[in-house]
Amino acid sequence: MRELAWSQRQLMPTRAEVINGQASGGLEGSAVRRQGRELDDARLALALCHADGRVRKAAVGKAAGRPALLPLVVVRCADWAAPVRERARTVLRVGLDGADVAGLAALVLKSGRRDRGEFAVGLLRELLRQAPHGRLIPLLADRDLDVRRFAHRIAVAERRLTPAELARTAARDKDMVVQNLCADAALAGASETDYDEVLVPLLGSRNPWVRSAGVTGLRRAGQAGRAQEFLADRSSLVRACARYVVRQEGVDPLPLYRDWCTRGGEMPPGAPAGLGECGVRADAELLWPLVRHPVGAVRVGAVVGLRALDAVEAERLRTLVDDPAPAVAREVVTALAPSAGSLDADWLLARLAPDRPRHTRLAAFRLLDVQGGLIQLRCAVALLNDSDDKLRRWSEQSVQRWRPSTDRPFGDAQVAELLGQCEHLFSTYVLDRLKREAGIRS
Repeated sequence: MRELAWSQRQLMPTRAEVINGQASGGLEGSAVRRQGRELDDARLALALCHADGRVRKAAVGKAAGRPALLPLVVVRCADWAAPVRERARTVLRVGLDGADVAGLAALVLKSGRRDRGEFAVGLLRELLRQAPHGRLIPLLADRDLDVRRFAHRIAVAERRLTPAELARTAARDKDMVVQNLCADAALAGASETDYDEVLVPLLGSRNPWVRSAGVTGLRRAGQAGRAQEFLADRSSLVRACARYVVRQEGVDPLPLYRDWCTRGGEMPPGAPAGLGECGVRADAELLWPLVRHPVGAVRVGAVVGLRALDAVEAERLRTLVDDPAPAVAREVVTALAPSAGSLDADWLLARLAPDRPRHTRLAAFRLLDVQGGLIQLRCAVALLNDSDDKLRRWSEQSVQRWRPSTDRPFGDAQVAELLGQCEHLFSTYVLDRLKREAGIRS
């Protein structure tokens, strides 16, 4: 794309060219078709973008052997005119072999999304399959996401990377598609001699899916006992995979979770959530004391576990809206949202005060917003001029999606007053329609 942008900058005609008619295309087109006149790259780039297909076809033929014009040849490979398209493909087939593939790959893949653009992609794929591994390596670390995925698919299909290299890529790459592709390929290609080199990067990855792949691979590697270490992982996906592996070995994970949840300070943070995922409702009695645990991650897990057991009690849990850990407050909102209508609205409104911690205000707003009706409108209007950008934006969106409910009489004066304070958020037509729905005269 950088080469294409350079070409476009070179295409700007000078004032003298416009006066002489050379920028209009007529003289330029005839110059391209005349065999005896040589054009520089800038002139030829202009001809490659010409409206006349005959000019484009002639220009494509003259672009052979000029690497700077190869990006425009790629574009012409998807040209609507078949003669231009066929000649461009012939030129690209010869020129791509010795070109800087790393610089062209992104453009080729983007042109592949166009009609008739699949030829250039197929040509690049065949070139990289047959090329030495050193030519593929730069694409494996390319900044362009599509290029990186494309290169890794080829590397996996052609077995250019060892299982250990694939595992390290899965552990460090930031793209989930590349992570999943390499993790699967690493486990599929691993042998008894290199399982350790494959499993160590996978199990140490920050990505839950990669860790879960590593945990699943423990059984095939004959190391299923290590899966117990991941029963209390911070990810629910990893915990589920660990439970599957240990159960295949005849171990019931439930007693392990119950034991962890009675240890106090030695407890793994993911244990309460794991207990909720595989326990019974009676296990909630082990989780309630943990909502006051000094470690925030344990409190989060306790709330997750209570929600998984369907043992949430709104009045007992609502005090955690004031929890100093933002993650706990967020998880409490998720747990309380289905029963938000039973919460004391005034208690929540008090937590919208500016002197409250930001995460507490956000949690209170979310619980008031899901209640709908007058409560939703009151809290949203109260924050329309708040100093916090996020709360202000949320309140505006809340007002705009508000609809009258049966909790207030038709034509309620309080609703009319609140709507009057936020007229600037609606068009005249929408506001009039909303007032009619609420029984308020415009």
